Amino acid sequence: MCLAIPAKVVAIDEASDTATVVLGEVKKQVSLALVEDVSVDDFVLIHVGYALNKVSEEEAEKTLELFAQAGVTP
Repeated sequence: MCLAIPAKVVAIDEASDTATVVLGEVKKQVSLALVEDVSVDDFVLIHVGYALNKVSEEEAEKTLELFAQAGVTP
């Protein structure tokens, strides 16, 4: 089973096609090779170090709330 977690983009490095994303207190570098038109403050779904696609802020919040209700801390 695969799990993708929404995170907010806080910085983009165009030279390496990567972004810094934040989820709670965790910051991580992820590849943007699979998505287009990502900007700072966008939300993306993250799986094994790759941004898979963009999602709305509302969808990200809803998904994170469902994780919390299930007792899962991403």
